[in-house]
Amino acid sequence: MDPLLQKLNAAQREAVLHVDGPLLILAGPGSGKTRVVTHRIAHLLKQGVHASQILALTFTNKAAQEMRRRVEQLAPGERVWVSTFHRFGARLLRERADLVGLGQNFTIYDTSDSRQTLKRVIEAEKIPTMHYTADRIAAGISSAKNKLITADEYQPRSSSPLSSVVARAYPAYQERLLASSAVDFDDLLLHVAKLLKDNPEVRAELDSRFRYVLVDEYQDTNRAQYVILRALSLDYPNLAATGDPDQSIYGWRGADLNNILDFEKDYGQAKVIRLEQNYRSTKAILRAADMLIGHNQRRKKKALFTENDEGAPIRLVTYADQDAEASAIAQQIRAAIDSGERKASDFAVFYRINALSRSVERALRAHRVPFQMVRGQEFYQRKEIKDVLAYCQLINNPKDDVAFVRTVNSPTRGIGKKTLDALNDHAYRYGTPLLDAAREAGLIEGLAKRSATKLSQFVALVEKLASRAAGPVEEVIGSVITESGYRQRLVDSDDEEDASRLANIEELLTDARQFDEESEGEFEGGAGLEEYLERTWLVNETDNWEDDSDKVTLMTLHAAKGLEFPVVYLVAVEDGILPHERSSMDTQQLEEERRLAFVGITRAEQQLQLSLVRRRDFRGQRRMAVPSSFLMEMPTAEMDTDHGGQTFEIDPWEQFELPPEEEVWTDPNAAEPEESKPSISAAITTAAELSGEAAPKPSHPPQPHTRFSPDDFSLDMTVRHPEYGLGKIKSLSGAGKRRAATVEFALAGERRIVLAHSPLEPVGNKG
Repeated sequence: MDPLLQKLNAAQREAVLHVDGPLLILAGPGSGKTRVVTHRIAHLLKQGVHASQILALTFTNKAAQEMRRRVEQLAPGERVWVSTFHRFGARLLRERADLVGLGQNFTIYDTSDSRQTLKRVIEAEKIPTMHYTADRIAAGISSAKNKLITADEYQPRSSSPLSSVVARAYPAYQERLLASSAVDFDDLLLHVAKLLKDNPEVRAELDSRFRYVLVDEYQDTNRAQYVILRALSLDYPNLAATGDPDQSIYGWRGADLNNILDFEKDYGQAKVIRLEQNYRSTKAILRAADMLIGHNQRRKKKALFTENDEGAPIRLVTYADQDAEASAIAQQIRAAIDSGERKASDFAVFYRINALSRSVERALRAHRVPFQMVRGQEFYQRKEIKDVLAYCQLINNPKDDVAFVRTVNSPTRGIGKKTLDALNDHAYRYGTPLLDAAREAGLIEGLAKRSATKLSQFVALVEKLASRAAGPVEEVIGSVITESGYRQRLVDSDDEEDASRLANIEELLTDARQFDEESEGEFEGGAGLEEYLERTWLVNETDNWEDDSDKVTLMTLHAAKGLEFPVVYLVAVEDGILPHERSSMDTQQLEEERRLAFVGITRAEQQLQLSLVRRRDFRGQRRMAVPSSFLMEMPTAEMDTDHGGQTFEIDPWEQFELPPEEEVWTDPNAAEPEESKPSISAAITTAAELSGEAAPKPSHPPQPHTRFSPDDFSLDMTVRHPEYGLGKIKSLSGAGKRRAATVEFALAGERRIVLAHSPLEPVGNKG
């Protein structure tokens, strides 16, 4: 047998040996999909396909680096283009920048820079925001871009006030980006998709250039990525898409599950191969994950199996509160490390949202357990790092106004707000970048001669630095921190924080040196400042995760995708957190939350603990917690249920005294805390009142009511509450005495109610 195929199972071999025509590889968790993708690339090369005709795309730099490493091992010396979607988009745009109105040296704005640009545009154009934050407006613009709706195509919806604000801000924002020769992350895909659509000859050329396209994590592609892949696979439809609908967890940022569900419709001759054997987890862990995900409807069924051992039962543990939860986890990890049973790096703690990490961090510190948090761009977002990189951005792209504003008075040069306002007005009036306006400082009306001189000195500094921009990146950054005076200001400071900042910019020099050394293997003749900046802009969430350090890893469930650990703790498995409260009104969102839990569970190799608490302090409120409805969908009878250090052979829900309805999770994003809302004493009794009209006061006191069984309630049923009046059931979760309903009341708004502990009563059937 071909050595390339020896260590592959039958399904993996079938996927690797496929050459021409569309291919969908449905790869369950831990099924060796990276091995399949890289071996398939090696097989294509062995079949005589030239490396330049192969394009492999994935979503994180870490995944791309791992693919490149494995391909190099399998086919030494071959230079296959393996990249993230955004880096691929950036490279294509640099080749064809003129077709979308950009210069080849365009800047990629990170989230904070794009927000600053948007705020500047809103202020300059005097756009009424209707109290929407810049983040909300930016999210609206991002959503439009992900759907390939350009600024001139965007139409507001009468039912959405926010869309009216977006309709005004989006074109002005996009105009400012183009004037600065800048793009945001979404533009890297939008511009490429539009470029391929509007330029048939370019599309055909790239389709011919990349005759074999392989994409990993296809379930996470959005509309723009889908269009790019389609455009590159028309003349040569050799698209191999690897993914798993059950691991699609990025719908909130534009991922379209239909892309993978409809693959066979898009590519009629597609071959479908299922990778169902799991090499990662024990039978106990895989069984729980499989049972959970089986409750989703929008999926492609797979029969997951493993030849691994049964393994230890999953532990389902209840704690008094989040501090007890965190302390117990830290103690367990400390004990395992001290006994020599485990290393710190064997452990990971997952949570639904970052806000839940605080108590875990505190407990790990108290027990002297080393840990790292996965925070993505944390290093490159530090002020001193952004300051230095902004100089690099400005010398690389003199039109970059955001970089100009950040650097012109950093370190302080005595250039005040009044001077910058005058400069900004001049630049807007004549449509010039701020750096060009600064070159004309002596001609700006109302600008003091002293201020004009300082601006001219800054321009001279930028030009001096720009003259050295072609050298190694380490030398360029060294010149920036020395010539700008930035290093000297930190050296002269007595502030301890400035000593830390100095250490950070020295670390940036080390980072640049490593880039200079490593880039020679990726770029012919090495890489330069533009490529280095591109790398810092396109850092992914897990890129700074040190997988070779002996530390416990703390991360969100979203960040955990694609990783694996011997021991996993999944905390706060509670309704309102996992699943998130936003999903209670939307079946598709609930299914995505279930997929998120599935991803977390399947990261565990040998041991898994799920935990919840009786009472949790969360977002400034102390609430009684309710076990996650997802627990009812897993084989809890097989799990070790533990409470206070004791093992119970009972239903874990028996450990709860369920709270009265007013203490159950409510929307923490509500305008007022639950306690401050006025009580509604009037019972709503008419259809008009249910639709939102004012309710009459009751003519007599409410009568004693009969308690109904939780099973008497159904979705969309009209119900009555003695305090809140009439409402309609929007969603249901749990069973028996844990059954809970989310009810929309006409005057009281949305309430989540545990039915067995509520005076709620049915008024009629559905509708």
